[in-house]
Amino acid sequence: MDELAPDDAREIAGYRLRARLGEGGMGMVYLSHTRGGQPVALKVVRREYAQDPEFRQRFTQEVTAARRVQGPYTAPVLDSFTDGPEPWLAVSYVPGPSLSSAVYRHGVLPLPTVLQLMAGIAEALQTIHAAGVIHRDLKPSNVLLAADGPRVIDFGIARAADTTALTGTDVRLGTPAFMAPEQAMGGEVTPALDVFALGLVAYFAATRQHPFGDGSSHTLLYRIVSNEPDLTACPEQLRPLIAACLAKEPSARPTPAQLVDACASIAGTSGLARQEGWWLPPAVAQQIAQQEQTMRLHGSAPTPGVAPGVPPAPGTAPP
Repeated sequence: MDELAPDDAREIAGYRLRARLGEGGMGMVYLSHTRGGQPVALKVVRREYAQDPEFRQRFTQEVTAARRVQGPYTAPVLDSFTDGPEPWLAVSYVPGPSLSSAVYRHGVLPLPTVLQLMAGIAEALQTIHAAGVIHRDLKPSNVLLAADGPRVIDFGIARAADTTALTGTDVRLGTPAFMAPEQAMGGEVTPALDVFALGLVAYFAATRQHPFGDGSSHTLLYRIVSNEPDLTACPEQLRPLIAACLAKEPSARPTPAQLVDACASIAGTSGLARQEGWWLPPAVAQQIAQQEQTMRLHGSAPTPGVAPGVPPAPGTAPP
């Protein structure tokens, strides 16, 4: 979480911006709050995307679909404005680091945590797919680690960028290192590609490595399509499950429901039940507590008299 830059807007559609949460390929993400004080992550789309009519149309469709996704392991879309020079959406704020930052900062996750992570993401995929949405860009930076379980974010939004007007050399659709073979080859897109990505995410969580090695995007894509994964660095209990997720043939991959059952079976008698210190290593739990404290320091009271979610009158939008 960083302070706002001098050229950042201070308010968008009644949402008072408090801090920067991060920056992605499609735009900047800010910390804000609803009128009632609920913290939200406000994602503002880059202007080069917003200027494309086809993008705006797809973005509207994807946000509408994403708002139907309501589950315990997803961060729900609470509000949005998709028609205009500065589209945005507000998502429930999750206090916790991304899986990528947690692993790079604190090291690999223990086996019980990886099982909880896989089961939670699989449940999130069940919810997402039931709403008719395919994530398309599941990766460690799109999984947040909260105190009460993982949260999957940015589901379905990647499809909005898949337009012919936005296929220049500086635009990357999805993340090559976490694409399924059929996705890399431009084949049929089905929910099974999210299961392939889940296998890659779980392997990263357990090893801080990629099962297809290191290299450029083109090198990794070639290996994903042509080679078999090397799972030797992974805990032995996880190898069969991750190998099943990484099957080249989409129909050979397990369903999210089957993944949840498999994780519970590997966990043994303790299962996946929640209890004290039930899933996160102490260092990650401490980071979450610090992040919650930082959020409180940025304040939770929006600007008086401003109603979040109501676009300002024409001509009054911030630059």
